[in-house]
Amino acid sequence: MFFTIGELCRSDVALNKGIKNEPNLRQKMNMEKLIDNVLDPLRSAYRKPIYVNSGFRSLSLNKILGGAKNSQHMEGKAADIQSADKKDNLWLFEYIRDNLEFDQLINEKPDKDGIPQWIHVSYNEDNNRNQVLTL
Repeated sequence: MFFTIGELCRSDVALNKGIKNEPNLRQKMNMEKLIDNVLDPLRSAYRKPIYVNSGFRSLSLNKILGGAKNSQHMEGKAADIQSADKKDNLWLFEYIRDNLEFDQLINEKPDKDGIPQWIHVSYNEDNNRNQVLTL
């Protein structure tokens, strides 16, 4: 409806470094579940654009970005998102926390008012932990 697999795979770093950032079928299916269960419902509620900073990451891209060795980004289960207006990031975070099923939700690098620079959210159909963190 709003988000696409292509949008979740787009990476300026991958383009600039000549890295293929192409998901396999399982990773695409995971991204579709993330879109259907978290990202599109969030966008419908927010009624404004939401930007994907980082979605799917191939192993090579994840290494260059310094991602965790077991990052859910590599499985197509996670996205880092933000609004155009940074103050709305807290609204996005709280909406996910209070209204949507998720595996992990991270308030990334919050300012003194608790407003995240961006939000990490993942969806794991078989084992959503509803884990909320601040990093």
